[in-house]
Amino acid sequence: MAIDHKKIPPLKPLIGFEVAARLQSVRGAAQELNLTHPAISHQLRVLEADLGVKLFEKHGRNIKLTTEGEHFYPYVLSALETLQQGVQSLAVRQQLPSIRLQAYVTLSIRWLASRLSQFRKQFADIDLQLKSNNAGWEFDETQADIGVIYSVENLPDHLLGIELFPSQVFPVCSPKLLADQTLPLSPSVLLNYPLLMVSSEKHYWSWAQWYRDLGYPLTQQATTLTVDTLAVALEMAASGEGVALVNGPVAQDSIAAGKLIRPVKEMAQGSGKWLIVVPKHLLNHPPIQSLICWLKAQAHC
Repeated sequence: MAIDHKKIPPLKPLIGFEVAARLQSVRGAAQELNLTHPAISHQLRVLEADLGVKLFEKHGRNIKLTTEGEHFYPYVLSALETLQQGVQSLAVRQQLPSIRLQAYVTLSIRWLASRLSQFRKQFADIDLQLKSNNAGWEFDETQADIGVIYSVENLPDHLLGIELFPSQVFPVCSPKLLADQTLPLSPSVLLNYPLLMVSSEKHYWSWAQWYRDLGYPLTQQATTLTVDTLAVALEMAASGEGVALVNGPVAQDSIAAGKLIRPVKEMAQGSGKWLIVVPKHLLNHPPIQSLICWLKAQAHC
């Protein structure tokens, strides 16, 4: 719908009106806007003449809104707030020529990598840089503008966390490893096969914790092999070298392709949450909003 600019009052009187209404004082508005008392009074008279209604009335040494002024004030406030958000958005856009997305290396390799071409097609004007070299699991604001992390602790107040994936822990392996078995297996049967352990994840989920959560006592010692990333464990699992324990969507594509299977029905609830994490001051940045919506859509495909 086209805007009829003839019906919109000039901006300066609207600003003077908002401040005078909020402070209930012409003098206070003049001080806040660094103008003279007569200048603010003139702005208010111009606005009242333009609208054809009286917006203020005397109230002792101060002023207060008339019924018409009280009706008009929320519209002016909303319009000025929207304009301010637009200005801030432009400033953020200038500060962020590109978006740096932090993600755990295995999530980057096993889930994000195959989907980024879709993002580029959908948002060709957004320069997205994937950062997957962070050694820790915490969000690193010095290296990224937004992240997909697994967190077991509350975020700092200046960060917003948006839940992305269910935190569910379950084993996967190659179908050829269990070619002689009838599926699904009991969790205890997995102890007869090599269990692949990931050193970087032992504080978040582990085989011992998984069995405890399911209530299965470990009555026998399993053969284990420890690697440093889940990406390695998943490659070994797909090759029939053992059973890997996963949390999140990192085995999703391999299961769909038949390279990996879930040998048992049971799963345990993870102790943390998969989150999109973003500094709150960047939330109004349109490319950040687009990336958040895209990630949420991909997570529910």
